[in-house]
Amino acid sequence: MVCRMFRLETEVDKARRDLLRRHLRDTNTAASPVLRALRGTPHEREAPLHVWALDANGDLAGGLVGHTWTTWLHVTYLWVDGRHRGAGLGSRLLARAEHIARAERGCTASRLETWDFQAPAFYQRQGYDVVCVIPDYPPGITEYTLTKRLG
Repeated sequence: MVCRMFRLETEVDKARRDLLRRHLRDTNTAASPVLRALRGTPHEREAPLHVWALDANGDLAGGLVGHTWTTWLHVTYLWVDGRHRGAGLGSRLLARAEHIARAERGCTASRLETWDFQAPAFYQRQGYDVVCVIPDYPPGITEYTLTKRLG
């Protein structure tokens, strides 16, 4: 018999978070042959991928922070200093990350999220397709998820 009485708590608890994540991973692995086949392979874990652009003084002019997992590159952040925008630096950072993901890590696709005031048109010019639009996330802003097949 299942007990219907539970105590719900809302505090941040890293140990419980980690336990929950392990339980979810185990449940998902048991339910999915694809995830089960990934267990124990190099593609099972996320691998960081960072690309930095430094100016002549060694200062940060731009950068890309992401990771690869399975056969996907996930771009988390891409930023170019305002003084260097419009010169192709963002395209170069993205292309370098995609090249590393494809040539060195066996990735076949890339994904990212951006807001309407940031760079959806930039990513579309780089060959990305909009696959999801979430209006009012946060209120007054639209979030886009874009993907691209890598060479």
